[in-house]
Amino acid sequence: MTAVRPVRAAVLHAAGEPLRLEEVRLSGPGPGELLVRVQAAGVCHSDLHYMTGDLTCRLPAILGHEGAGIVEETGPGVRGIEPGDAVVLVWRPRCGQCEFCLAGRPALCAAIKVPVSTGGLLDGTSRLALGDGTKVHHFLGVSCFAEYCVVAQESVVKIPAGTPPRIAALTGCAVITGAGAVLNVMGGADPGAGVLVIGAGGVGLAVVMGAALTGAYPIIAADLSEDRLKVARDLGATHTIAAGQGDLPDAVREVRPGGVQWAFEAVGKPETLVAGARSLRPTGTLVAIGLARAGQTVPLPINELVQRDLRVIGSLYGSANTVVQIPRLLELHQAGRLDLSRIPGPEYRLEEINEAYARLPSQSVGRGLILIGEP
Repeated sequence: MTAVRPVRAAVLHAAGEPLRLEEVRLSGPGPGELLVRVQAAGVCHSDLHYMTGDLTCRLPAILGHEGAGIVEETGPGVRGIEPGDAVVLVWRPRCGQCEFCLAGRPALCAAIKVPVSTGGLLDGTSRLALGDGTKVHHFLGVSCFAEYCVVAQESVVKIPAGTPPRIAALTGCAVITGAGAVLNVMGGADPGAGVLVIGAGGVGLAVVMGAALTGAYPIIAADLSEDRLKVARDLGATHTIAAGQGDLPDAVREVRPGGVQWAFEAVGKPETLVAGARSLRPTGTLVAIGLARAGQTVPLPINELVQRDLRVIGSLYGSANTVVQIPRLLELHQAGRLDLSRIPGPEYRLEEINEAYARLPSQSVGRGLILIGEP
């Protein structure tokens, strides 16, 4: 393990408080670990849940779970990745040996339990400390709101050199969550059966693009923001609905009489999940992909679920095999089949991170980005 280095990072000390930009001490990578110079990190609502206390983690901690960078150093035992390689950081590590990894469902790998329960890396220990020696916790094994991070090899995906960091960072959460949910959950279903996307933020826009890639029709996007809906139309939505201006299921049925076969909810609110279920035709499926405050529940009428033969399912991290699908999504982008350049929204520097999160609830278009080490 190499010497400790000083690193600027945004540290969360207590829920409800702003992040503090301060210098922390970062130890070098141990066995099976990498030191990554962070280039860009996404401004995601999931981090905001922890900042407000809707969800909890061990504190103090460096947040940031969606990012990309360049490998600077590798620890003993690392294979297939070398200094200079470009990588996407992934917040669901895959051990490669459990039943879910072997079945191609690493998003459900049990390895995440260690980082979640300990606030450490896969061995349960931290590489972070304040100047006075106080331990700082990792967040989901990533912690990319910092100039550098140390991560387990299982928490990165190697990507082609030259991939723009602005694009690469967002494939680590928003893109794989949204497009992955379509490609892996909807799969080869009837493309003419209709898709509803509730919420046209970064994840929702990725759902729209994934649906367009499959040839789905109609693709109906619903959001409160007309600016977001305009981008959704540019990315493949065939119809848009201004949410909050009438009954959403009624508006959906004006486009697709009888309702849609698939509804993807990317907001994480009980009322929008209920609206999604009510927008389905018989045999339809509601796919929940947005996280909510801990303990929130959804009131759905049991008889309607039974009598209309509906399904309500969740999709974690796009139900994706990230090590295979993230590079493929980037290949589709490079080939002009998936225009990921429309996903990034406002850009900030690390010292502006609290401003980025203050603006997030009212942000009009795209996924905000923290640019850290990108030229």
